[in-house]
Amino acid sequence: MTDTYLNLVNSGFTKTLAKRLGLPRPAVLRRHVPGAPLVPGAVLVLSDPASAADADAVAAQLVDWDLDVRRHGGPDDRFGAVVLVLTEVGAPADLGEPMLRMGAVLRGLVPGGRVVTVSRSPQPHAQQGADGAAVPPLVAAARQGVDGMLRSLAKELRAGATGNGIVLAADVGVGAPSAVGALRFLLSGRSAFVDGQLVHVGSDGGSVPTDWDRPLDGTVAVVTGAARGIGAAIARTLARDGATLVVVDVPAAGDALAQVANEVRGTAVQLDVTAEDAATRLLEHVTARHGHVDVVVHNAGILRDKLLVNMTPEKWDPVLAVNVTAPLRITETLLGSGSFGPAPRIVCLASTSGIAGNRGQTNYAASKAGVIGMVRASARPLAAAGGTINAVAPGFIETDMTARIPFATREVARRLNSLQQGGRPIDVAETIAFLASPQAGGINGEVVRVCGQNLVGA
Repeated sequence: MTDTYLNLVNSGFTKTLAKRLGLPRPAVLRRHVPGAPLVPGAVLVLSDPASAADADAVAAQLVDWDLDVRRHGGPDDRFGAVVLVLTEVGAPADLGEPMLRMGAVLRGLVPGGRVVTVSRSPQPHAQQGADGAAVPPLVAAARQGVDGMLRSLAKELRAGATGNGIVLAADVGVGAPSAVGALRFLLSGRSAFVDGQLVHVGSDGGSVPTDWDRPLDGTVAVVTGAARGIGAAIARTLARDGATLVVVDVPAAGDALAQVANEVRGTAVQLDVTAEDAATRLLEHVTARHGHVDVVVHNAGILRDKLLVNMTPEKWDPVLAVNVTAPLRITETLLGSGSFGPAPRIVCLASTSGIAGNRGQTNYAASKAGVIGMVRASARPLAAAGGTINAVAPGFIETDMTARIPFATREVARRLNSLQQGGRPIDVAETIAFLASPQAGGINGEVVRVCGQNLVGA
């Protein structure tokens, strides 16, 4: 769906008029373009004194990517990104000096620029079985302070710039594959609609791909609900990154599903994911065609919105069945079958409704919150199998479904985030592709929101 207002305030006479009238002017976001630079300008790397060694390592990594890396900047300099390394910060008072140095250069951040913090978790990260040692209160306060700072800074950035953070577990270095992979993702145009988020890296699992443009080469991926919208975008993006696709949707969407399958040169499976034999049929298809599966994206989902006082079983039960019961059943079957490859990746579609709630969506929010619960509870079994499971929680995304929302309601929902616009299906797909990649092997049991940093609730 086209955002007419965004187009008007970014072109021709209406752009000038909007500026003169002081109207909000959401920016055209910097998205991934094949062959374009990873960052549109120099990258400034800052740190507190205690984190200098890690900052040096981050700077060296950026140089390896042929980026123009600076260690000092002034108010007249222009930067494509600022990376602030605070991995060894020891007290809240230590945050001031590096933060103020960063603040002094932010007016020079180019449109679509990036701010990325690299810090450590204030708590032991136990999701993969390591309980870890307790963090002293003074240190925990400083580390948690990075969280609040980053989320606030992201709301201050303008012109399509975003602010996100990477939070490392105690025993994870800045050179771990997922620390490196997350840094590259957050600096790139692939993270255009990810804003105000902190990505937790819990282990040094995973591996850096030999080809950053095709990290999924040689993998087999299943995407449910792939006939249109976000699901079709996921299939196209995974295929672009090298995966062989098996796309799944209900028989009623057969024609559209076949078109997607042809486009990505994959195979189509017409299947109701709520059927008792759905997991078995999907498993039979995948093993017969490919022998195994590496990536599963549980994207299929439905809405049946109604206030709870007017809710009926016909509107409640199908939403739970499609959105959360089916992913639970399919995941259990695949894990028990031994058909996963050596590093399975499962990515589920949650929603900001499952985090913050939404009027008229008690059924949908219950299902999407259930997905988050499933992801967190499944992280340890997946880690034991050498894999990961994560969720992506989209906010307002421009789809056929949101196009049917009444105009006034749609405009409010679209603008109430830091980027003042809706995301695109490709924005969700890019984040899923990252979580499915080998460089995300140290990220497990996490929920990454793709919402432009909603200003209300989540």
